[in-house]
Amino acid sequence: MATIRIDNVKKRFGQTEVIHGVDIDINDGEFIVIVGPSGCGKSTLLRMVAGLETVTSGEVQIHGKRVNELEPMDRNIAMVFQNYALYPHMSVFDNMAYGLKIAGTAKAEIAERVDKAAQMLQLGDYLDRKPRQLSGGQRQRVAMGRAIVRKPAVFLFDEPLSNLDAKLRVQMRLEIKALQRDLGITSLYVTHDQVEAMTLADRMVVMNAGVAEQIGAPMDVYQDPRTMFVGGFIGSPPMNFLQLRQASDDSMRLPPQIADRIEKAEGPVTVGVRPEHLSLDANGEARFSGRLRYVEPLGAETLVHLVTEGGEQITVRQDGIAQLPEAGSQCVMSSAAEHICLFGKDGARID
Repeated sequence: MATIRIDNVKKRFGQTEVIHGVDIDINDGEFIVIVGPSGCGKSTLLRMVAGLETVTSGEVQIHGKRVNELEPMDRNIAMVFQNYALYPHMSVFDNMAYGLKIAGTAKAEIAERVDKAAQMLQLGDYLDRKPRQLSGGQRQRVAMGRAIVRKPAVFLFDEPLSNLDAKLRVQMRLEIKALQRDLGITSLYVTHDQVEAMTLADRMVVMNAGVAEQIGAPMDVYQDPRTMFVGGFIGSPPMNFLQLRQASDDSMRLPPQIADRIEKAEGPVTVGVRPEHLSLDANGEARFSGRLRYVEPLGAETLVHLVTEGGEQITVRQDGIAQLPEAGSQCVMSSAAEHICLFGKDGARID
């Protein structure tokens, strides 16, 4: 078990700074997910914790001990990769036992640890097989088993589910979360998939261009995004954004309390509202208008896509199968004032 402290960590490649002073305190047994688009620096940050990348400045601590200069093998961590990284000529048993053999662990203890991990991961019947004889999900379980048998202080996951199909990803998400909860091992998990982040994390770190834009519990981040980037990245469909330079215009009517905040803001203001907080009626305090473009009936919900006179896209989420006007029809949408977010010219939330 261990805590992790990432203290003002920066990373440069040559003259290019790719991680701009990230601070994260991770509690013992906590499951932290680092999420963001490709190229945002999330894997680089994970690799610095692992010792696979050097830290340009700042400090990484594991259980109160500075590890910047330690080799990966001396950090008491175990890493699960996207590509499994299994030895193709070894059996499942030998793949899981390899790290213990290198460490000089006794054969009896190796057999006991591998057997226990195999039963936990439902791999007991596959210990004699080679990786090529396994499915993608089974190979990922072997990679996780290899990490578990080492009894590390920290689990590091680098997009471990990216190579799996959609159905298997859902199953493996549940298994990883249940396994981490049962073992109680501090875990740092990197993904570009915001659904994985929402469902797995105790807390999530939303990365953008080398900066940790927001850190918090998944629903707190979802309901209270601190920047436009966070609001647009977390959520599917993402938050709707409408540019506004005045308190009202031809396609938007906002209540006085919101209009007052807009008037006090410096420069242009962007209005943000989640698709599920909009309804196709004029009953809410904030009202918007747009032309219906197309509808996506998804069974349990219906997504209605509209466009404003200014060409901005709006998505409305409705429960079930809805009776809607024809494409091209003008529609009125509304939302409660409490669900309206305002963002300034720098993309930061206006409180």
